[in-house]
Amino acid sequence: MGVSSNIGVFLCLKCGDVHRALGQDISNVLSLTLDDWSDSDIDSMIEVGGNSYANSIYEAFLPKDHPKPKPDSPMEYRTKFIRAKYETQDFLKPSLRISSKAGLESTNSLNSVDNSFSSTSRKHAPEDTREFVGQLNITVVKGSGLAVRDMLTSDPYVVLSLGEQKAQTTVKASDLNPVWNEVLNLSVPRNYGPLKLEVYDHDTFSADDIMGEAEIDLKPMITAAMAFGDPSRHADMQIGRWFMTRDNCLLSDSIVNISSGKVKQEVYLKLQNVESGEMELELEWARLD
Repeated sequence: MGVSSNIGVFLCLKCGDVHRALGQDISNVLSLTLDDWSDSDIDSMIEVGGNSYANSIYEAFLPKDHPKPKPDSPMEYRTKFIRAKYETQDFLKPSLRISSKAGLESTNSLNSVDNSFSSTSRKHAPEDTREFVGQLNITVVKGSGLAVRDMLTSDPYVVLSLGEQKAQTTVKASDLNPVWNEVLNLSVPRNYGPLKLEVYDHDTFSADDIMGEAEIDLKPMITAAMAFGDPSRHADMQIGRWFMTRDNCLLSDSIVNISSGKVKQEVYLKLQNVESGEMELELEWARLD
């Protein structure tokens, strides 16, 4: 017998094996008798309230024709079910279903946490700049394989836009693989659209040349942050995911985590409308009380 300390459920031996395969970022499996438990592990188990309460969340939208595994179910079906339940969150409550994957969200999922914090990913979303619900601290980590815009190189800098707000990094001279590690801050209005990223080549005597662009869907992170409340009360855990699809610029799924009492998300992007270039960012959310 074991437990998933971050999910807060008890596991049989067969399910425990599948949970271990998910990885600790999704399910941190501990033995009841053989492993050392930290205070945060104990607090997490107490806070969730056991299997019945966890299932009321993670199986809230379990289809009637999708039975739960039984003790004699094949391991293949058991694995498929557990991954759908915890990794892709197919059966999760709408208010906690954090993804941008087509077909995974219902219409109500945007409004079930709090209508006042609803968002839209339309390019021309209306913005109420008089009222903000949070702040994004965005670390522009680095770029790689950026496009050449001068003779042999470029002098890149990054501009981030959210509604009417803009923030800009410094210029990195003659560098197609620049490392910035610069933190830019933007306030998040009630009606927010996507975070827009643009990379430019700085020119002294002419207009700066575009070196690619990308859009970041903020909904998975902000909806997760609103649903889970004060992150300092939770142990480190995954709370959401922005899925890579053909329609976005992600290089891989982007995971939303609670880490050291803060809501964070690492984002790896392929720049659009350009011949080459990738960007790495780290987002951190802070709600305004």
